Amino acid sequence: MALGQSLQQKLLQKLSPQQIQLMKLLQVPTANLEERIKEELEENPALEQSDETSDDSFDETRDEFESSEDEFETEGSEEEYDNIDISEYVAEGDDDIADYRLRDDNYPEMDDKQVTPFKIESTLHDMLADQLGMLTLDDRRRKIAEQIVGSIDDDGYLRRETTSIQDDLAFRQNIEASEEEIEELISLIQQFDPAGVAARNLQECLLLQLERKKHEGSAVQGAIEILTNYFDEFTKKHYDKIQRGLNIDDEELKQIIQQIIRLSPKPGGNVGEVNKAESYVVPDFFIYNTGGKLEITLNSKNAPDLRVSEGYRDMLKEYDRGTKKDKRQKEAVMFIKQKIDAAKWFIDAIKQRQQTLMMTMQTILDYQYEFFLTGDETTLRPMILKDIAERTGLDISTVSRVANSKFVQTEFGTYRLKFFFSESLSTDSGEEVSTREVKKILSDLVAGEHKRKPLSDERLTELLQEKGYNIARRTVAKYREQLNIPVARLRKEL
Repeated sequence: MALGQSLQQKLLQKLSPQQIQLMKLLQVPTANLEERIKEELEENPALEQSDETSDDSFDETRDEFESSEDEFETEGSEEEYDNIDISEYVAEGDDDIADYRLRDDNYPEMDDKQVTPFKIESTLHDMLADQLGMLTLDDRRRKIAEQIVGSIDDDGYLRRETTSIQDDLAFRQNIEASEEEIEELISLIQQFDPAGVAARNLQECLLLQLERKKHEGSAVQGAIEILTNYFDEFTKKHYDKIQRGLNIDDEELKQIIQQIIRLSPKPGGNVGEVNKAESYVVPDFFIYNTGGKLEITLNSKNAPDLRVSEGYRDMLKEYDRGTKKDKRQKEAVMFIKQKIDAAKWFIDAIKQRQQTLMMTMQTILDYQYEFFLTGDETTLRPMILKDIAERTGLDISTVSRVANSKFVQTEFGTYRLKFFFSESLSTDSGEEVSTREVKKILSDLVAGEHKRKPLSDERLTELLQEKGYNIARRTVAKYREQLNIPVARLRKEL
């Protein structure tokens, strides 16, 4: 095969390091921004926190994919090394480039009052280890018990088989333990708090909790009998079979069910840091209603004032004033220049991040103004990423990064920005409404249904169509699943 040369033209998008840095910063929520800034302060000695304030305004926002003349330069070419120009670094009056202020000038009094909440708690495994330490066990049995505790998952379940734990002990700790010995220690750990911990399945978990409530009356005894002998029927809500089997009336069954639904299906889910659903949310934006006018502020508590180190500037000034410039001095100056440039680029990226966040949130506020004014979900308009991207002039992926992990606090609660994005659905009049509105009406219908005769998907479809929404039954079923609403049979109550 003969070798040949050809000319080929390609169109490629190449991201500069500064654009990549901005993309990453846009994704960071306010709660983690302080940690990211601390990392940069530790890595770059030319960047430091400033106690002073200045009234510099933000630079004009650039999209993360928009090119800039002030991008990263190629590091240390030979010509640059021989002809070091430090005039822009030692010029007087250039502090305004480096110093900027991240606090919100509209609400200066709030900066000192806002405290970022955090919690320091022990995990489920810490709690179990503490209780294990109170038992009188020899070293061998303690190691076996520690292996069992370490096998318990975050929900509090022991999902590993006894034989698997036996193998782990043999291969990793050289301990030969019988299944009976392991089961005995598992039974001991199942007496720990929280009640239901170390269960192998949901049925055992609920029974362990009921065992501690035996003294509370006949309803608890009935609950134990139902979960022991009629667990499948109970999960499928075949109450008539349970009543026939136990010969009990509706009132007795209702009392028994009340005992069961008070139990926790995930005993470990409410302990310490494991319960992610109850972890604190630090809002990125605050929306205030001032006399009917909505105003946005950016949560800047976690973003300290940054500036280029004066010490590094002084080093460059000393070099500029000196006459003898040897190789070691030139190498030091090149290092200082790179660090100062990196500091300026990071400061500029923080500026652009703040400005991009504010621009995107302001556009969302304008688009969903009625909701932020009233808090009524039925007033939400259909809105997709493209709508915000077109209004802001940003790329869709940039808007997506802003909306992904950010929260806004309003007088009606704290919401993810993704909450405000939804597809559209047509009504009988041809008007487009948000699917969020339809879901809200659907959840209201389910909340207001008669629990003895819950509404089927067909009936829910009819009710929505009566309200003027053109919607199919399969769409209602899809929305119901998205709202984590079970089917009608499983919603039935006595």
